[in-house]
Amino acid sequence: MKVAFCGLGIMGRPMAANLAKGGHEVTVWNRTQGKTVDGARVAASPAEAAQGADVVWLCVSDTRAVEQVLFGDSGVEQSLRGGMIVVDSSTVSPTATLEFAKHVQAKGATYVDAPVTGSKIGAENASLIFIVGGEKSAVDRLDPLFRAMGKDVKHMGGVGKGQAAKLAMNLQIAMIYEGFAEGLTLAKRLGVDPEALVGLINVSMVRSGVVDYKAPFVLKNDYSPNFPLRLMHKDIRLMMDAAQEAGLKLPGLEAVQKVYEAAANVGRGDEDYAATISLLEEWAGIAK
Repeated sequence: MKVAFCGLGIMGRPMAANLAKGGHEVTVWNRTQGKTVDGARVAASPAEAAQGADVVWLCVSDTRAVEQVLFGDSGVEQSLRGGMIVVDSSTVSPTATLEFAKHVQAKGATYVDAPVTGSKIGAENASLIFIVGGEKSAVDRLDPLFRAMGKDVKHMGGVGKGQAAKLAMNLQIAMIYEGFAEGLTLAKRLGVDPEALVGLINVSMVRSGVVDYKAPFVLKNDYSPNFPLRLMHKDIRLMMDAAQEAGLKLPGLEAVQKVYEAAANVGRGDEDYAATISLLEEWAGIAK
């Protein structure tokens, strides 16, 4: 398939590379110039990248960035035509997603929201899980592209439902990790060896995929970004906005949000979100 891929960040670049490796004709665009993908052509604008494409795939930082790539100066909108599919793998507002879809559909194209889980390693290894909202016929057409980049596709319903499900899942990730971080901090402060606690967790009902993934990095104090804290913080704000729109209260998440705000304020935004534990340890007076 002929694919325009917009956004070559931590996730987007390996995703585009896997599409090219899979034999698809890929044209890439990135806001910051200089990034390339082996086997892909580089475009000067989103509109140029989208010219003649079967599918336009986005993976950018936030809701505003999606809007700019689609509808800003030299945006994808200029090259939309009937039969094209626009796919957004960013994590953004479900409400905004519905509005974006209306504008894209007015041009005769189809809109699919397909945020991902699997982090940087999943993107590099083509083992992402796509969390998809949109028409089933469009999702089926995208199957060769999903298979080139991931290991599974979960169709959650109509447009916007992929984004809604992704926020619900990331809410749980943030809270599960916060529980692990606070438990580990308490254990350290009380003199328990961290590796011993992780060993206990791994043979108990507390074990989770989040802890399996993050514990080896935490034990080495390695906070190089697989999922940057600033992006999880952004997602938490999206969760809170969605809850407000729905008339819900999320008291646990409100507490976790304060931790992320404090971590961002001391300059940890570009580290992995696991770095929140460093802040807890500082507050607890635990020396590295």
